[in-house]
Amino acid sequence: MLTDRPGCGKTTLIKRVLKNLSQRTAGFYTEEIRDRGIRVGFRLVTLEGGEAVFAHVDFPAAAGPERLGKYRLDLFALENVGVKAVRDAVRARKLVVIDEIGPMEIRSARFRDAVNEVLESEVPLLATIFARSLPFTDGIKSRPDVTMIEVRRDNRETNAID
Repeated sequence: MLTDRPGCGKTTLIKRVLKNLSQRTAGFYTEEIRDRGIRVGFRLVTLEGGEAVFAHVDFPAAAGPERLGKYRLDLFALENVGVKAVRDAVRARKLVVIDEIGPMEIRSARFRDAVNEVLESEVPLLATIFARSLPFTDGIKSRPDVTMIEVRRDNRETNAID
């Protein structure tokens, strides 16, 4: 599990690691959506090429009742793209990639269930996880079978090589 504050390079490191792996992988990573340099949302991108916007400042209320800060969340998009990619990866016994296990994503019970399915399986997992304390993420971080790696701008190149 890779962790640290937002913007430290966790997703960048995930992408670099994926480029250097020969192992079969599946899952998703998250990209920021920016408008004139300002972050306005987040998009899930599956390793198989699918994508969906799951958080945005301009989502209509009809997208769903969930909000986190300035973002309205489309948990349906998260579940139909991100959760599906994770569950497909487990079934195919591929290295599962989840970027990120954070406060937006864990609003979805289906997402939490999918993360738990991976953790209880024999399938390897490469994931980013929210650094601050939340009950769900704290439970993952405290598992004896989870290795935490703190990503910082000064060590993300070394971590990609390791």
